[in-house]
Amino acid sequence: MQNATATHSRREPVVALMLSGGRVCLGFRKALFDAANRSGMSVNEYVLQAAAEKLQAAGREFPGIFEPGDLATDNDNIKQ
Repeated sequence: MQNATATHSRREPVVALMLSGGRVCLGFRKALFDAANRSGMSVNEYVLQAAAEKLQAAGREFPGIFEPGDLATDNDNIKQ
């Protein structure tokens, strides 16, 4: 993922995404933080990438901060 403010389209504004109230089991939280750490991303980046992959897999098109190959659905080598 690239810096959103440096690469966003001038036609598409960059807005904050405020998520709150999310509660998960301790084991899920540990697994999430571990996976994000292993991928070299923050938990926020990891979760946003996962959401983008799910949206793309569902056929949704969206502009954004992702480059070709950033999403698992762009990569034929990753099992879905």
